[in-house]
Amino acid sequence: MIRVTDQLAKAAHAWPDLPAVSCALRTLSWAELNVRTRALATVLSDAGVQRGDRLAYLGFNSHIGVECYYAPALVGAAVVPINFRLSERELIDCIHDCRPRVLVVDEEHAPLARAIMAACPQVEQVLYAGTGTVPAGMVGYEAALSTAGAEPDFQALCGRDDDMLIMFYTGGTTGTPKGVMLTHTNMFTNAMAALTNWDIAENGAHFVTGPLFHTAGGSRVFGASLMGVHLVLMPRFDAVELMGLVAKHRVTLLQFVPTMMAMLLDHPQIGRFDMSSVKMMTYGAAPMPPALMKRALKVFPGVRFGQAFGMTEASPVLTVLNPDYHVLSGPKAGKLTSLGRPVSYADVRVVDENDVPLPAGQIGEIIARGPNIMKGYWQQPEVTAEAMRGGWYHTGDSGYFDKDGFLFLAGRIKDMVITGGENVYPVEVEEVMGTHPAVRDSAIIGTPDPKWGERVHAVIVLHPGACPTEEEIIAHCRTQLAHYKCPTLVSFRTEPLPLTKVNKVDKLALRAFYNNG
Repeated sequence: MIRVTDQLAKAAHAWPDLPAVSCALRTLSWAELNVRTRALATVLSDAGVQRGDRLAYLGFNSHIGVECYYAPALVGAAVVPINFRLSERELIDCIHDCRPRVLVVDEEHAPLARAIMAACPQVEQVLYAGTGTVPAGMVGYEAALSTAGAEPDFQALCGRDDDMLIMFYTGGTTGTPKGVMLTHTNMFTNAMAALTNWDIAENGAHFVTGPLFHTAGGSRVFGASLMGVHLVLMPRFDAVELMGLVAKHRVTLLQFVPTMMAMLLDHPQIGRFDMSSVKMMTYGAAPMPPALMKRALKVFPGVRFGQAFGMTEASPVLTVLNPDYHVLSGPKAGKLTSLGRPVSYADVRVVDENDVPLPAGQIGEIIARGPNIMKGYWQQPEVTAEAMRGGWYHTGDSGYFDKDGFLFLAGRIKDMVITGGENVYPVEVEEVMGTHPAVRDSAIIGTPDPKWGERVHAVIVLHPGACPTEEEIIAHCRTQLAHYKCPTLVSFRTEPLPLTKVNKVDKLALRAFYNNG
């Protein structure tokens, strides 16, 4: 039987006084984290949360976010970390979809919580995890924990094995967000593999730079309890604050997306702080530009680097490029641009359009199966069946294996744009641009960018006589979408958008023209 919550209890027993999580000015020991988590689970039980229900967390990274990761499972429920970068409309749509009975919100996002309360009656209670006066209609988080009643029978109620532990939202090529249901087994499998892939030592200190609403950062929360790892978090990414916290907490492992690594390397104060405690840096979520990797290897010559490739549906890791191949010369240098080899628990194949495995060197779709693969998409059985046809998860990414079994990414079958580690799905942006009165037709493509990986590039055909500015188009999108989804580059064209033989917009042609022209 696998119950992720058991790992928290074991950590509290083994290392009660050692730090479990630090964020801002607060540090909780493992014993404190366990006590507070059980108190929150009791509050949820008293509020009527039962097996199969959901708690949503809307807030920056914090110890409260970590508490919300563990507490629902103690009563058989699941947590849904909400992307705080979404617009109000998108947030309300997300809450309507997952229907949490309880919402935990931090101080910065309380105004959005009020809008959610007005639009989403299925949210029965909002716990306010902020300072000062508790907003009308909400319940103070700390007050609720301090006055929690007698604990229910967590041993009987606790979720386990194939029960949903956490649900992350990821976009879809149709523009409809999909809730990815991950189980105790999924997350435990990924956490155990991290111990061997990254040589994680007992009671180290790990810095998680990404937001907890992403599985890349979120999976580290569950993994930390296995070895009593001290999680160091930031509410928002800041390079100077990161370097100061690395020195303060003697961080041993840093997790990045490539954009954050670039910000760190480019910062003029990088030499001011003692970062000698760092033994390893891991990265993922977006391809690493080779030039950036070479800079990192030179700036941190004693640090081991590791790359993880995967996606939310895989909890998230499918392949790992271990430190031995992060070298600039020698026989192993040629693997630096690869995604590494499949992790031990995952079967990964490259197949043709009929799901027949392809030989080394031939490009096809990357598919995978294993105990890390999701339970499915929330309330989307047909989409789940399509993605999991034949018992394999179809990633939508194309790639190939070399003769040594290293996986290389060849592109994306779906037209997703990855900017700063965030996934942007073109149809969602195109639909919003289509509501502008001047826009006749539009297409979103990704344009390479040295800092963000890709920029969201809008190619627009206008109605006759219309003459909006680039700034007006971007501002229009920002009224309805999260800022990271909005175009940062707009190209106007007088000729129609190019079409394929089946009369779909030919985005390959657009990328070739605008990115190579």
